[in-house]
Amino acid sequence: MPEPVPRTDVTDRLWLIGCLVILTLAAYLRIYHLDLVPLHHDEGVNGNFLVRLVREGAYEYDPQNYHGPSLYYFAAIPGWVLRFLAGEQAQNAYGLNTVTIRLVTALFGIATVALVLSLRRRLGTAGALGAATLLAISPGAVYLSRYFIHETLFVFFTLGIVVASLKYFEDGHPVYVILAAASAALLFATKETFIINAPVLLIAVVSAQIYLALRKSPVGPVPDRKRSKYRQSVAGRLRGHIERLGGGRWIAILALMAVVVFIFVSVLFYSSFFTHSKGVYDSLRTFEIWTKTGQKQHVHPIWKYVEWLALQESPVLILGILGAVVALWRAKNSFAVFSALWAFGTLAAYSLVPYKTPWICLNFIVPLAIVAGHALQEIYESSWGRYVAPAILAVALVGSGYKTFDLNFRNYDNDDGYYVYVYAHTRRDFLALVDQINRLARVSGEGGKMGVTVVSPDYWPLPWYLRDYSRVGYFGHMTTSTEPVVLASENQREEVQATMGSRYALVNSNLNATGGYSLRPGVDLLLFVRRDLAAK
Repeated sequence: MPEPVPRTDVTDRLWLIGCLVILTLAAYLRIYHLDLVPLHHDEGVNGNFLVRLVREGAYEYDPQNYHGPSLYYFAAIPGWVLRFLAGEQAQNAYGLNTVTIRLVTALFGIATVALVLSLRRRLGTAGALGAATLLAISPGAVYLSRYFIHETLFVFFTLGIVVASLKYFEDGHPVYVILAAASAALLFATKETFIINAPVLLIAVVSAQIYLALRKSPVGPVPDRKRSKYRQSVAGRLRGHIERLGGGRWIAILALMAVVVFIFVSVLFYSSFFTHSKGVYDSLRTFEIWTKTGQKQHVHPIWKYVEWLALQESPVLILGILGAVVALWRAKNSFAVFSALWAFGTLAAYSLVPYKTPWICLNFIVPLAIVAGHALQEIYESSWGRYVAPAILAVALVGSGYKTFDLNFRNYDNDDGYYVYVYAHTRRDFLALVDQINRLARVSGEGGKMGVTVVSPDYWPLPWYLRDYSRVGYFGHMTTSTEPVVLASENQREEVQATMGSRYALVNSNLNATGGYSLRPGVDLLLFVRRDLAAK
């Protein structure tokens, strides 16, 4: 492996200022007004698991429809801490709200940008700053960091494996082996698509070394003595690395330690901290279940990820392609070659799976940003590079920055096709429904004890927003009720009015023509209020 990329002529003070500016920008975009966007269906489901974990200390991994447990345990920490500080008797002091749960994924998103900055020795100063900037302002990276789903943690742990492994190769400190193993275990404990990302990383490492060896090996009619000398030099470098890292026996011991750490951390999470042993078995069974799911749900054409990236992530995609071409053509930076193979290998692997959702794009955005950083470093080192590279980055900042603002703060629920990350998302009208229910609870004088009957088959993420109501029934079909509030779908309007119309009044929202509240595309909810409460 070639020596790390030398730093450019930037002082450490300027480097630190640049890092601070980038991390501040990344933090602002990810944390500002985290409760602006209503929770997505999947966020509501995840929130439901979290509520039970924080309040009852109970969680059991279910491989049928849900991802790994790491998200819930990390997100539970603020709630547990606040509850501990407030005392066990403070039943509502759980710290569970939209901001605190999304803050966890936002922090992992910021930490991913910080990990990219730690690659300065491999990418160079301009490359690391450029890659981190592209990731900090990426529309998708920002949008998904503001989502309470698994993907942000998943890509952080993927990058964690890469960074820790690099640090071990460079410094030889065994703590990096442990960190790499722990990152791999947490990757496995986050999402079943570990089975895709982990092999791609291994293939990229091996392929990068083979490619570099082939590029440097003698070709054509050369003397056998020269070929023999080349083979000896390759073997010599390998022996040198082994000796530098402590010798074969020590490396074998570290490998065994890594396996032990991986198994321990994986079992720890999937067994719900040794309280649910079946979760360990289910963690392996999940691959069979999700193999079937990946063939039937959210099916899109093979080119769909490229189309989505082109629509919303064009700067990082274009610079990523350029960086990959330069890395493979020049073959002087092994990490850049690896990153190119990682980025496009992951893209190819996920594209071959019929199941496709926009949040998977985050798996490509991170390595693409790294390869794009390599392209910027190569441009920076050219004759006019110190003017051209900042200009290119500035154009990317303007383009991606506008898209990020437009997507995250204006059109966050616009599903017209251009905003690809808005995928069956909850409409902003839904928050008006929640506000109306809370107002009715106050008017009734019952507060969180007010009864709510939900007959609509579509209602997520409503359980999250009604988590503090003790009498909510989710039936998913038509049933009679005497509770103060009934929620139905637009398709159930006539049935509800025929069954309960004499006792309940429809409260029009004035937000759309139907008088209902938009939940998501094609689904409107109707609010029926018992007439004695409506009269108030």
